[in-house]
Amino acid sequence: MKTSDAGSSAEGIDDRSQFGLPLVVAVTGHRDLVPGEVPAIRQRVRDLFTDLSSRAGERNLRVMSPLAEGADRLVAEEALALGLELIVPLPMPRELYALDFEDEDSAGEFNRLAARASELYELPLAAGVTQDQLRNSGEARARQYAQLGVFLCAHCHILLALWDGKPSDELGGTGQIVRFHHDDIMPGYAKASVASQQMLVDDESDLVYHIVCSRLRAEGAPPPDLQPLDWWWFTKDRDHPRSKELPRQHRMIFARSSEFSHDSLRFAESIEKEKYPLLDNEASSHLPAGLEKINRLFCIADWLAIHYQKRTLAAFRVTHVLAFFMGLMFLLYSDMAALQYFMFAFLLFFLCAAAVQFVATRQAWHRKYLDYRALAEGLRVQFYWAAAGVNSDSISKFAHDNFLQTQDPELGWIRNVMRVAGTRCDAEPAASPEGLAFVLREWIGDTDSGQLGYFRKKGLERIRKNRITERLAKLSLLASVIVIASMVVAGSFMSAELRDGLMIGMGSVLLLFGIRQAYAHSTAEKELIKQYEFMLRIFHNARRRLGNATDSAEQRQILRALGGSALDEHAEWILMHRDRSLDQGEIWRMGS
Repeated sequence: MKTSDAGSSAEGIDDRSQFGLPLVVAVTGHRDLVPGEVPAIRQRVRDLFTDLSSRAGERNLRVMSPLAEGADRLVAEEALALGLELIVPLPMPRELYALDFEDEDSAGEFNRLAARASELYELPLAAGVTQDQLRNSGEARARQYAQLGVFLCAHCHILLALWDGKPSDELGGTGQIVRFHHDDIMPGYAKASVASQQMLVDDESDLVYHIVCSRLRAEGAPPPDLQPLDWWWFTKDRDHPRSKELPRQHRMIFARSSEFSHDSLRFAESIEKEKYPLLDNEASSHLPAGLEKINRLFCIADWLAIHYQKRTLAAFRVTHVLAFFMGLMFLLYSDMAALQYFMFAFLLFFLCAAAVQFVATRQAWHRKYLDYRALAEGLRVQFYWAAAGVNSDSISKFAHDNFLQTQDPELGWIRNVMRVAGTRCDAEPAASPEGLAFVLREWIGDTDSGQLGYFRKKGLERIRKNRITERLAKLSLLASVIVIASMVVAGSFMSAELRDGLMIGMGSVLLLFGIRQAYAHSTAEKELIKQYEFMLRIFHNARRRLGNATDSAEQRQILRALGGSALDEHAEWILMHRDRSLDQGEIWRMGS
């Protein structure tokens, strides 16, 4: 398997390539375009790239093209003319791919374009295919093209289809690739039984930009309901599958991805200084080169998650403290002296808390913390799977495909990051003893390292915090009993000031417990204890099973199951926390 890097098209790419998330357009299309339509098709492609560049903001636009004759090369030429980055995935070894070119001029054109690509991948041989079989046209080569179509769909944000719009049974053909992008089915390559719940849910992976074209053959015109050179955004939308406007759902996902790029660039210097990488220089020398891309995006997402977590927790703490003082002012007003300034103080504390909450909501601290943490944990699994050589149990699926798949479609932007991060590792899957040992040491770890050490430590921290809440509950109960008993026994002998003082003291302790309990709910204190205990158990079980495994293949199966469990748990985690934000009504309720 060969990879080339850093062609001339990468010239001029700034720090956005390091900290920004690229917007990837992959091309599929016919080889036999009608010459008379080519100029207009080129203009359509240029218009698309210009529009996407304006939408992308701080994101680089990246084009993925296999450089086959016809549509692939047309799109690559337009991308390079606009200074865009070109990625070239090949369906088979380069010398065998060249057998499909018509003549030496075509081969020379391919080589010129390939030399300007920033990266070039040769996809591995599909199951059951040998290099000797690829020297002849037939089913083996068709399977390689089908595998290429699956790869393009799985690693792009937009599939650009220069297509006549007709369904096709040709294995690996443009019609089949568009169908796979929409329905997750590739007849003749991936069995229908492999298709999962992904084909039934709304997601971000169905976006096709369809430029209608004719083919230079008999009956090569598009179907009657499509006109040559027309264009559409083409999705699985139930009511409007074809639209001239980018669908709202995809606009939202693009906005979230652009927001991530903006935050990455905004804090780039701090991220570089304070990051916690999964990969060090020593390990990188004997692990797959593509891990560095996943590691870089993990460092960005992890740092941003920590940053916004600190802001979110600070907002929670400030608002809960202010809610306590609101409640205290109410107690003083009702039980000690009905002085107006207590109510003014109550309103002042509420306004301060509401202002903090307004800033936190406007800046989306809580949402960003949850999204970036979910992204970081998804990238962690993706990284260690790639390092260990763990493959999906389906030839048409990759690590990112099922993460958060059945949750809110808005979270699809997280998969959009993962599909870019894993491109090189998915194109060049590698399984080595060094990679497996690295994963067992760094991901699994022991009581003081890896995820075993992390969940043990975090679980103990959460238990200690929960004990504070439990002690406050006991203290509030004890204080209430003491005060009520004192009032029953000696209430008639007490002065009004003493009775009021005891009631205020009891109310303050009850208020403190109530606020602490509300804070514990906001931060999912008890739920996180259960989650950490669950994660600790599955990593312990994985460690035991890995130790008893008879070979590396069984170890990789265990790691695949472990990663799947971790991804499922992270999906549950983000759902658990999404509704824990604080609003003005909740602040008022706690303070009152």
